[in-house]
Amino acid sequence: MSTCKIIRRGRGEGFRGKQGLDYFSGISAESSGSKAICMHMLEMAPGAEAKPHFHEAHETAIYMLEGAAEFRHGNSLEHHDRVEAGDFIYIPAGVPHQPFNPTNQVARALIARTDPNEQESVVLLK
Repeated sequence: MSTCKIIRRGRGEGFRGKQGLDYFSGISAESSGSKAICMHMLEMAPGAEAKPHFHEAHETAIYMLEGAAEFRHGNSLEHHDRVEAGDFIYIPAGVPHQPFNPTNQVARALIARTDPNEQESVVLLK
């Protein structure tokens, strides 16, 4: 029988993703037994920049909690957008993207993905 789980931020595990950014492990297959979703907190220090990547066969939804960040996206990372606290971002499966924080403030975002294993679907661009 399945049961509800609470993952407390102070007791969870942080990790550095293949993308080169730091995450707080929230909900995932590993932390809660999730079968189809993960949800993590991203904290981007000033000047932080991810490696260009995409998530194979998985959609991503992001809610900016605090600060501002920018990201390149598209097949050749040809698009550029800025997001601020209160903004929602949708990234379709397979779309290359590269978030970065050009500000002097920490940017925090809540990230949900249709992959219960946070790092399995990450594909780095060469």
